[in-house]
Amino acid sequence: MLERSALAENALQALHDEDYDRPFNTQSLNHETMIFTGGRRGISLDGDWNFCVDLLDTGLRQKWFSMLPMPAEERAEPWDYDPYEGETVPVPSCWQMLKEKWYFFEGSAWYTRPLDMDGELAGDLAGKRRFLRVGAAQYDCKVFLNGEFLGNHYGGSTPFFCELTDHLRPGRNWLMLMVNNARTLDRVPMRNTDWFNYGGVYREVELYETPETVIRDLFVHLVPDGSYARIRAEVTVDGDASEAVLEIPELGIRQAVALDADGRGAVTFAALPDLWSPDNPKLYDVALTAGEDRVEDRVGFRQVERAGDEIRLNGKELFLRGISVHEDDRDTGKVTSEADLRRRFEHARALNCNYLRLAHYPHHEMAARLADELGFLLWEEIPVYWAVAFDNPATYRDARNQLIELVKRDRNRASVVIWSVGNENPDTDARLAFMKGLADTAKEFDPTRLTSAACLVNHARNRIEDRLAEHIDVIGINEYYGWYEENFEDLVAIGRNSDPGKPVVISETGADGAIGEGAPARGLFSETYMTEVYRRQIATLRGLSYVKGMSPWILYDFRVERRQNIFQRGYNKKGLIAADKTTVKEAFDVLASYYAERREAEAAGEGDA
Repeated sequence: MLERSALAENALQALHDEDYDRPFNTQSLNHETMIFTGGRRGISLDGDWNFCVDLLDTGLRQKWFSMLPMPAEERAEPWDYDPYEGETVPVPSCWQMLKEKWYFFEGSAWYTRPLDMDGELAGDLAGKRRFLRVGAAQYDCKVFLNGEFLGNHYGGSTPFFCELTDHLRPGRNWLMLMVNNARTLDRVPMRNTDWFNYGGVYREVELYETPETVIRDLFVHLVPDGSYARIRAEVTVDGDASEAVLEIPELGIRQAVALDADGRGAVTFAALPDLWSPDNPKLYDVALTAGEDRVEDRVGFRQVERAGDEIRLNGKELFLRGISVHEDDRDTGKVTSEADLRRRFEHARALNCNYLRLAHYPHHEMAARLADELGFLLWEEIPVYWAVAFDNPATYRDARNQLIELVKRDRNRASVVIWSVGNENPDTDARLAFMKGLADTAKEFDPTRLTSAACLVNHARNRIEDRLAEHIDVIGINEYYGWYEENFEDLVAIGRNSDPGKPVVISETGADGAIGEGAPARGLFSETYMTEVYRRQIATLRGLSYVKGMSPWILYDFRVERRQNIFQRGYNKKGLIAADKTTVKEAFDVLASYYAERREAEAAGEGDA
């Protein structure tokens, strides 16, 4: 009897042991804890961090975060990992790109580094607040400081903040991040995707110091009423302030913003800014002061709207000459740089694009800032990709938070004209409620932009059939006639059979084209076949008046686990440029010529080419 009781106790203990993550999965670091960082000087925490992979989550079970720093030979008990000694990795980085043995690793990893408050971060702790900002960590990131759990964040591509103010001490502090990139059934995306599942802290990490009163949010935009003569500012301040002051010096604006008891305020005022557009990417310096805090931004003012089946920018009909892009690099994975992004836009310019679709998750915020400067329009989206658990409230919570974080991060960027809430999802009742909720959320937090998603086509009936289309502004269609679907006439039939009354953007189309050693000379996966698909696509799309833009798949070849035939070898080869981001394929010139023709016709006032 005693033996049976002991077995039962052991079984209960085992069940309890598998619940180890629950206390550390609060998801308390979310859009509500964001602060506005424009114009602030952050202290970089990039560089070498101590590092250890942790496939079995031993670190949470054994509480590695509670270990005190001391010389290894002085420890009184055995240990499996010392967070203060051993191997280091650079931050930002993706662990797959650092060692071959980590290439397919999915699970947890620990990052540790000191924060010396009497050294590099010297300053009076009194009267100041300090916030950690992680640009992105894939996917669940738990934050510990001096052995104390401060919260965790879900979402592999959006920034998050953690206030350290009340947890820092003079002298040396120890910051630990546990990052987990395992694919699960309740996250967004779920287990099955078509891009590589990188892991790690792969965007910049910074520490920000603010006064006790801190500006959490600033949203400045042209009022979308067709007058082009009014600007609105919405402000959120955390702290003791009853008023904020907004300045746009070039427009002669100095405007007080009254704040309510929750620190929120809004003001609308007359102004006549030069309108931002791809031909005139005009930006204005904007500043907001509240108490002793001050933030700054560079903002373009423009109006984007849907009018029937047209997309209009500043009242003029717009055709989106675009290309889709993944955030992926042959050598660095998801880590990007200003030079890499500028190269992307140079290639888009060479294609005669005015628009890029940033798929399938939020890209680095620098992309939108550069697009503002260079005059490109952007489609930005969250990874509600293929099948996710649409009936799970936890999954919706994750998706909604990622969307709001993206919107708050980029809604001052004039270049961003479309928020996309999903890609190629099955049309079920649960999915409709899920994605309608996201579309409504995008409008709630930003009524100045259009919403979209890659919707469904009924190929048996050759028509757009997706109930979500009723709840978004722009209907995206991913179609691969000539590749996954054979008959180009079916694409024409969609135009005959569908009358959505809304603009349609061909959000994806294309074909794989392998080049180099081992590439086929003809047939599927050949560069010749890919080029012919582009020629036929363009010839077919010319006659479809309901199509108001396109963003073929894709600018660069990119890494993905699922693509393993002898021509792909772990890469999607649909790029117009190879994975080296240098070697241009034949289809590039085909698309560039078509876009040049459209651009010249538009400039001549001839409308659709």
